[in-house]
Amino acid sequence: MNYILFDGSYRNQLLPFTFTRPVADLRIGILTIREKWENWLGNTTSTVTEDYLAEKWPMVEMEENVMINAAFLPTPALVEQVKDLKEQQAIFYEEEIVAFFVKENQEVNFDDFEHVELAEEPFFIAHTWDIFSKNGEAIKADFDLLTEGRSSRDIPESNHVINAADIFIEEGASVEFCSLNASGGPIYIGKDAQVLEGSLIRGPFAIGEAAVLKMGAKIYGPTTIGPGCKAGGEINNSVVMQNSNKGHDGFLGNSVLGEWCNIGADSNNSNLKNNYAEVRLWDYESERFASTGLQFCGLMMGDHSKCGINTMFNTGTVVGVSANIFGAGFPRNFVPSFSWGGSAGTTTYKTQKAFEVAELVMKRRNVEFTEEDKAILEHVFEETKKWRRD
Repeated sequence: MNYILFDGSYRNQLLPFTFTRPVADLRIGILTIREKWENWLGNTTSTVTEDYLAEKWPMVEMEENVMINAAFLPTPALVEQVKDLKEQQAIFYEEEIVAFFVKENQEVNFDDFEHVELAEEPFFIAHTWDIFSKNGEAIKADFDLLTEGRSSRDIPESNHVINAADIFIEEGASVEFCSLNASGGPIYIGKDAQVLEGSLIRGPFAIGEAAVLKMGAKIYGPTTIGPGCKAGGEINNSVVMQNSNKGHDGFLGNSVLGEWCNIGADSNNSNLKNNYAEVRLWDYESERFASTGLQFCGLMMGDHSKCGINTMFNTGTVVGVSANIFGAGFPRNFVPSFSWGGSAGTTTYKTQKAFEVAELVMKRRNVEFTEEDKAILEHVFEETKKWRRD
């Protein structure tokens, strides 16, 4: 069977992270959503996404296809239902389509489909803050998936360990003279990752392939440090997706960072309002601040964005794609994509300069800044110009 992951109606509520990737390529837990589905299905997937992303993530259609809403994460029950789908059948959750069977070039009218009820309450992400607030459940599910029937490398004796049965260390990883407490959830240390001396980790926690946790880091779960990232200081209940740096002292809490981000030394975010009120967050769809229902919510930072040393972010700050923030004081709670500046005001970060930086940053990780990448960022620049103040 050919499986295709599509963005679905939650896509705009997951901006700014879905400006630069399909929903399927968001990371929550240890793996991206695509990696989860491919592991469960034992098959590769392709994507239906926005037109400007389709060249990098093309759809592959075959004679028979199952379309899966990428906002819904695989569970054993959902995977079985998806595999069992037959022609003219669709799985719904309330009004949201979860998955359906479709023939090549078929005109789809869901009124003609048999509606299949979900076997259990689904696990899905509908908002940016779901990425960190549901991260603990996702880490546990991915940990079970990745470690089933396998044995961890021996945990070096120099470490202080609680609940070793829920700690898994992949080949090539280095962990010495650290505190690993898995009593509250599993700890997963990916291939060739480095957890340096003095790191204090409370699970659930995951660090991806070739990532580095710097000396003396203090990590409160549920937290994910994605592949190729560098992390340090104090981090609480956050997801750093891939190839981003929060490598120095300073606090990051209840937050999500995309790819190719950099947080300057001694930068901090607030994750709790002084009056303990519910946090409101910028919503791209309504173009206003919307209720999250959360008391704790920190920083949402899109791909390629960066901040200088000693930057302070207010509770519930959203930073778009390729913004460069610096200077004293608190920047606005919504910093549009391609903004340059800080609390004193911003100007437009020109694409030529932004692309030069992106190329240099990616080259350090031996990743090419391609024409496809450039075209995606050019589209984001145009799409988001209405929010910039020039």
